Amino acid sequence: MHDIDPRDATIAELRSENAALRVQHSALQSQHSALQSQHSALQAEYIELKSLLHDALNRIAELEDRLGTNSRNSSMPPSSDLTRPPSKRRKTGKQGKRGAQKGHKKHSRELLPIEQVDAVKRLMPEQCDTCGSTELAPEGSAPLRHQVVEIPPVIAHVTEYQRCEAGCLRCGSITRARLPTGVPRGGFGPRLMALVALCTAKYRISKRGVQDLLSDFFGVTISLGMVPKIESKVSAWIRDAVEEARVFVRNEHVVHMDESGWREKNAKAWLWVAVASLVTVFTVASSRSSKVSKDMLGEGFVGFLVSDRWSAYSWVDPIMRQLCWAHLLRDFQKFVDRGGESKRIGEALLGQAKLMFDWWHRVRDGTISRATFTRRMKAVEVEVGRLVREAAKCEHDKTAGTGRDILRFELSLWTFVHYEGIEPTNNGGERAIRKAVIWRKMSFGTQSSGGSRYVERILTVIETLRQQQRNALDYLTEAGNAALRCEETPSILPNPNRE
Repeated sequence: MHDIDPRDATIAELRSENAALRVQHSALQSQHSALQSQHSALQAEYIELKSLLHDALNRIAELEDRLGTNSRNSSMPPSSDLTRPPSKRRKTGKQGKRGAQKGHKKHSRELLPIEQVDAVKRLMPEQCDTCGSTELAPEGSAPLRHQVVEIPPVIAHVTEYQRCEAGCLRCGSITRARLPTGVPRGGFGPRLMALVALCTAKYRISKRGVQDLLSDFFGVTISLGMVPKIESKVSAWIRDAVEEARVFVRNEHVVHMDESGWREKNAKAWLWVAVASLVTVFTVASSRSSKVSKDMLGEGFVGFLVSDRWSAYSWVDPIMRQLCWAHLLRDFQKFVDRGGESKRIGEALLGQAKLMFDWWHRVRDGTISRATFTRRMKAVEVEVGRLVREAAKCEHDKTAGTGRDILRFELSLWTFVHYEGIEPTNNGGERAIRKAVIWRKMSFGTQSSGGSRYVERILTVIETLRQQQRNALDYLTEAGNAALRCEETPSILPNPNRE
């Protein structure tokens, strides 16, 4: 019997152990591969979740920003505010009392001069209020005047023209009489047509409402389709006068411009306005680009432009521009509403703006000189510039973006300080376009290019005549009569001899 070599046993054991280790290594490799796959899946899920979280945080910030947007920090109208800001009116101590408060200055209607009164009825007492005696003697004191204003019933005046026929004794042909020059070929006169145009454009009455008004007030029956036909005729009457006004505005020293959304044929359009001291021009365009502003002002415009920061006005030299400080105030209030470092910068900017406006109002009132105002404003200009530069580096992205945007127009912040006749706000442009925006919301815009031409022309006439304190009904009637007589359209430009 042979003895077993110990070395062989050891080798066998080692081989067995090695085989076991290989199996274990293979199992560990499989486990490692599974863990790697799981890690890759978790890493991909992490990246996806991180992206979703980033989007969600941005969305939350956007919604919070929208929730905090109101008429004080944006161009939204006050009527859209969810909550009203607290009133700044001084409290009188009587909570809940309506009407005029204690100390309120009384306002009463002034009596018309006696020469403007249609009828005077002199009244004498019939008996003594004390003893009842009827033996009374007139006193020399002035009577107590009491006026009652009333509108008499107004019935439309109808003139019938009977166009008779006559036979020629020479050739036997029949001739019918023609309408005299100045008599409308349609069934309505210039004054009635002018009234219809003002009802729709100035007083923003619907076409059916115009029907009812003419019937109730004047006993005039008019079809619904006749209203836009009348608008088209009135548009033709005033075309030349409006074109003359467009040329006039291009040569003005200071012009305020603004634009707002419009609808034409249910498509997006824009209503533009250019406001000079005594003339205002409107334009409906399909674009909000600089092409429209250049067309309205003329590329050779050398006056001063007051506007917001919209890029369509960037072609104007910054030294000849004035940015609207009403827009800047809303931006600064937005800084405050965001909190943190943005709030500190916004409050400081609002403080500088308040100081500026206090001085500016005193310049307008004549309580300080313009030279004093210009000297005081130097420190304000430096401080506002410093604060806006801080805003441009703010940790809040939107505040930083607004700060950088304002810095691009830094030269246009202070034009009103250095040149007379310029306002620090674009309130003139915004006031002019506000009524048109209300009209758009009620009428949903226009349904044709002809309708848009009517809108821009009639608004130009109405606002320009308002600036000059002229009667729009009288002017439109005169324009209609001129068209019927084939005469030159009366001008809406300011007359230097007219007070």
